[in-house]
Parts: sequence; structure tokens; C-alpha cells
Amino acid sequence: MNDKHRKAFIVLAVMILASGLGCAQAPSQSPAQSPNPNQGRRPGEGRAPEWPPPSIVEYKPTSRLIVAEHPTPRAKFPVIDIHSHQPAPISPERYAQVVAAMDKLNLRVLVNLSGGSGEKLKQSVAAIKESPYPDRMVLFANIDFKGDVGQGFGAKAAAQLEEDVKAGALGLKIFKELGLRIKRADGTRLHLDDAELDPIWSKCAELKIPVLIHTAEPAPFFDPIDFKNERWLEEALYPDRRYQDPWFPRFEELLAERDRMFEKHKDTTYIAAHMAYLSNDLGRFSRYLDTHPNVYPETAAVLAEYGRQPRTARAFFIKYQDRILFGKDSFQPDEYPYYWRTFETGDEYFDYYRDYHAFWKLYGMELPDEALKKLYFKNALKLVKGLPTTGFPQ
Repeated sequence: MNDKHRKAFIVLAVMILASGLGCAQAPSQSPAQSPNPNQGRRPGEGRAPEWPPPSIVEYKPTSRLIVAEHPTPRAKFPVIDIHSHQPAPISPERYAQVVAAMDKLNLRVLVNLSGGSGEKLKQSVAAIKESPYPDRMVLFANIDFKGDVGQGFGAKAAAQLEEDVKAGALGLKIFKELGLRIKRADGTRLHLDDAELDPIWSKCAELKIPVLIHTAEPAPFFDPIDFKNERWLEEALYPDRRYQDPWFPRFEELLAERDRMFEKHKDTTYIAAHMAYLSNDLGRFSRYLDTHPNVYPETAAVLAEYGRQPRTARAFFIKYQDRILFGKDSFQPDEYPYYWRTFETGDEYFDYYRDYHAFWKLYGMELPDEALKKLYFKNALKLVKGLPTTGFPQ
């Protein structure tokens, strides 16, 4: 190597060394600051589809996953559905159709929460007692909130409820309109914890009947309707499920009113419909149940929540197996088997029955038999006095 080449080699080596030292001493850069535009990006990010993309209602890919499947058309044990809605009074024809569907599903008793009050309730009780199926359906009474709520409303409603229980009602159902739409006489919203309602809850404690109460709606119904809202399609399809208007209270506001009511009336037994709309956060719900011993959750219409977190949900259902009750809400016979499959099997990645509720799949919780029995019928028999008791195993 001559002197010219030697000098060139030394210069090159110094440049390489300096460059290496500079890289070692330079501060690290975030992907956004990186001179390499592809650093930190996912493959394909930012690329546009070659074809027009399908709409949210059109894209329904066929899964190629092959796993064991155990469709469950019939519940393993007889079931009491604590949350159902039927005509009241129910016609003989309709009742016969309902019972036929119940027999196929292994539903032993339906609790019809739409019993009404006064003369309507008496007629509804008679329609069941005089039918060929007097032990397959029972009724909960309702409060008549027609008109605005003024002074003395609570005492009058409590007196009517006592008459309704004498007529055959086994409990009280409160619909979601309380807290959302019902007003006081002055035009303001009637809060769930309004003192005017105290006589009603106290009467339920006195009569030893449970209050099954639907408070609020799923939290996304109160959130901005944008593409981050996981119930976007449902809100797009159902205008009456949108609570963005400032007149409506916020989700947490409703829950706070409900919880103050629960805490004020510790001797009253409350069944929190739809898992109190806390089944998307079972850690929070667990802490809640630990501090509210008079509250019992029921499962209606939120299968998509615990079906997407089977391990966490299984632990929760086992921990609170003495308190959770089975409920379905709308009586759609073809939808019940999704509940049986989720509760009873260990199946993976199967469809939910309404795509506008959930864009994800369900997974089985594989609950043990004793937890299933409590969920399906034992807890209801313990909580609701007067339920038919025949046809259930030990």
C-alpha cells in the first residue's frame, strides 16, 4: 500500500469511527422524529384498499378457524328466567306457544316483569291461574308513572303496590324511564334517589319482595357517536338509544343516583338488571358487590360482555355464584341457546346473535354444575318468595 492509499484509508477509518461515536451519543428518536419514514409503522399502514371497502353492515368474513363446537339447544338444568316480558293479560293461544318453546329450552318458569298494577294485574294473574299452565309464569308489578310526580306520589304508589302483592305479584319491576325520562311536577327530571320515592322502596322491604330495576343503558349510548364507539351501528339503527342530548343525565350520574338509593335502603333487596351495566368492568363490579350486599345482578341482554372475557367472567360468576340470577329480557327462543353454550361449554370463537350489539365472538365459560344450578334456578328460588318449586333437582 503506497502513501497515497495509506492516507486515504486512515481518513476513511476516522470518518467511520466518528460516525459510530455520533450514533452512540445521539439521543434516541421516536418513530415520528425518525429520519426513516417507515420506522415504527406497521406493514401496510397508510395504504388504501385497491377495491371499494365494504360498509360496516356488509363485511361479514367467514371464519376459517376449525375448533370443537358444542351447540347447546337445551339448558343442562331447569331454568327460571327472572327477566322476561310477555303480554299481560296473556291470551291462551300466546301462553300455549310460550310454554311449548319453554319446554324445548328447559325453561321451567318465566317471570313476566310487565304485570302492570291494579285491575290489569288482577286480570293477568287470573289468566295464568286459569290456564293449563298455572305454574309456568309469575308476575311482577309496576309503578304507574303516568303524569308528573308530585307530593304524596310515593305513599300512594306504595299503597297500590301492597294491593298488587295481595293480588299475586311476587316483586316490583322498575323500567329504565325512571332516571331518564320521568319528570317531577315542576318539570325537572325525577332522580332515582328522590325522597318522594322512599315509601316505595320501604314498602318492598316491609313486604319482603325484590325490586328488579333497570337503570341507565350501556355506557356507549351516552358517548359521542363516532367510529370509536363500539355500539355505533346500534345507535345508527335505533334513534331511541341515543342519550347525547344534554337534557339526559350522564351514565355515571345515573349510577350514582341508583347507588345512593341502594345504600339508603339497605333492607330492600334489589336485583340489578343487565348486570348493573358494569359487566364490561368486572373488577369494578366485584368491588361494588362486595360493598352492596343487598344487590343481586342478573344476566339479561349483556351476554356479549362476559362472553368476550371468558376467564375473567368465569372467575366472577364462581365468586358470586350465590348472587347472580339468570335473565334474558326479550323472549326470543332461538337466542337462549347462545346463553347455554356460553355458560356450559368451553367452546371458542362462536357467533353472538345480534351483530349490532357486538362485532366480536363469544367464548364459553364452562361453569361448574353447582354454579350453573344457582345461576339457573337456586338463587331465584331463594330470593323470590312464591315461585313454583316443583321440577327442580337438588
